[in-house]
Amino acid sequence: MSTSPAGASTPLLAVDTGGTFTDLVLLSDGEIRTLKVPSTPHDPSQAVLDGIREILGEAGDFALLHGSTVATNALLERRGARVVLVTNEGFEDVIEIGRQDRPQLYALVGHRLPPLVDRDDRIGVPGRLGPQGEELTPLDPERLEELAHQIRARGAESVAVSLLHAYANPDHERAVSRAIVDGLGDEGLPVSVSSDIVPEFREYERTSTTVLNAYVAPIMDRYLGRLAREAGATRVSIMGSNGGTLPIDRARREPVHTVLSGPAGGVVGALTWARRAGFDSVLSFDMGGTSTDVSLCPGRPLRTREFSIGGQPAAIPVIDIHTVGAGGGSIARVDAGGALRVGPRSAGAQPGPICYGNGGTDVTVTDAHVWLGRLPADAFLGGTRTLNRAAIEAPLKVIADALHMSLDEAAEGVLAVADTAMERALRVISVERGYDPVDFAVVAFGGAGALHVAELTRRLGARTALIPPDPGLLSAYGMLASPVTREMSRTVLLNDGMPNIEAQLADGLDTLEEAARSSMVQEGIPDEHLTTERWIDARYQGQSFELGVPADEWVEAFHSAHHERYGYRRDEASIEAVTLRVVVSAPPNDLGARRLEGASSYVEPGPISVVYAGQAHEAMSVWRRDLRPGDTFPGPLVVQEYSGTAWVPPGWTMTVDAWGTLHLTAD
Repeated sequence: MSTSPAGASTPLLAVDTGGTFTDLVLLSDGEIRTLKVPSTPHDPSQAVLDGIREILGEAGDFALLHGSTVATNALLERRGARVVLVTNEGFEDVIEIGRQDRPQLYALVGHRLPPLVDRDDRIGVPGRLGPQGEELTPLDPERLEELAHQIRARGAESVAVSLLHAYANPDHERAVSRAIVDGLGDEGLPVSVSSDIVPEFREYERTSTTVLNAYVAPIMDRYLGRLAREAGATRVSIMGSNGGTLPIDRARREPVHTVLSGPAGGVVGALTWARRAGFDSVLSFDMGGTSTDVSLCPGRPLRTREFSIGGQPAAIPVIDIHTVGAGGGSIARVDAGGALRVGPRSAGAQPGPICYGNGGTDVTVTDAHVWLGRLPADAFLGGTRTLNRAAIEAPLKVIADALHMSLDEAAEGVLAVADTAMERALRVISVERGYDPVDFAVVAFGGAGALHVAELTRRLGARTALIPPDPGLLSAYGMLASPVTREMSRTVLLNDGMPNIEAQLADGLDTLEEAARSSMVQEGIPDEHLTTERWIDARYQGQSFELGVPADEWVEAFHSAHHERYGYRRDEASIEAVTLRVVVSAPPNDLGARRLEGASSYVEPGPISVVYAGQAHEAMSVWRRDLRPGDTFPGPLVVQEYSGTAWVPPGWTMTVDAWGTLHLTAD
């Protein structure tokens, strides 16, 4: 466990569950305490509860902020609830028809994952609304009375309700929902209603999002319910995919908003530390045990609603994060064609890498670092654990022999293959979107990020890499730095040539803001602490997709945004306001970060042996806790600390700033 100064008035505990470790950051009585415990994949809540007991001891009341991967894993592994979908008669196949896109562009016969709801579990009901919310055909009361029996007969564990044009008028969906709830009585299945989850047009995306919510609702309800009962916290909040936190009651009702829970906290944490270091534009690089998450932040986290998980679209606001299956636990193998592959299969928390000594038999990225000396075997988790380097030799030799390489060459090959996958991910979010990496600093975090960031920064052509304090716990730290938010939206489809359009837009935004503020006040946040952002998703008449722009002067803002994105504007064209959005936020916690004390002083580095570019090098090794502002060291260098290890290759220099962030630059 490590300790560092900060400022706080109430105990706040942030917990981020990962594939290998569960991370805890406690802000209490003016200092930050941190802890990493092994994750428990069979029951993720067990690691959380164990960690809470260990880090708090006999402490009293505290508030819990939690980033969970439970919903994410349930969707990726397809082990969610059995869902019954209730929709309009004749539209039962919308989630299967989808869009006219091809998942494999050049495959003669494309392959899609099956929908989350089987065909026999989709129920159509008569009744129809028009696009303005007008009733065209009323609901059939007799058919509504049959719904509960039909749902019960199918063995449903959860229900999704998505009817045509419910974004314009939710009355039919509410009537269907009431009939289901009343008919099921004490059985109490969770019912997800599209007009509550995502009241926006595009029926396929709206239905898919509602089904996703229903699919993970029972699992998340049990998981979060156990945390609420057993954690002992006075308040439990969950990190949302949009970079803000939400109360546990809403997370239990709308768990689809937590599918990028942990990675979103990391982006917020990375940008928080980068700004202290004097950088506003960053590429966040989060390399954990099982995967790597990257995101581009040109002064702010970018958000998107064009998001899918497990092949299923989710029309929810999320931080724009790109994920690849490369992490410290990613397993190396030689394929049938004789090529070296790394990931996406991972050793996870159990058994973990070979060097952990828990029964792992497959060479991982972490094992390669240990073999090459870049991750010292006697300094893991701040020296509290010793890694078994000798156990790596035999499995690594199998790979080396298959590749006709030495052991050192095979280990460096494993790292090179992993670097290539992560470089590709960083280029997807930067170069392929028109951003030059030279304008960005790369912020490395996660347990393994600091071991790879120098090489990736060099490959990208960026100038600086940043490694914040406690990089392996940054996602949990980011949860403490995240605001509480409530986002509400509604599709309106109004043309800028319509009479009184500005008044209609203002009324719609006022209604959304009032609802969002009321929700936040009910959660115990004073109204005077809230701030509001108003946005309009707009498009030229006839276009298929929108751009989000601030509501003030939205017409000119849209022209400018379109020119910036596509290189032209059409001032004479009619513009359509498609969807109104309001984001209400409460300020984040005051973390009271302090500058490092003391001035640059001589630190006696310890010599270690490392392998780099096929050569053995005598490198320096320092503990991060001994560093002071202004300290500068050339590579090769290993910087050790509790939650991660940094590798500074030859030809690079590491400098410590006033906040304790490490700056890596090429000579």
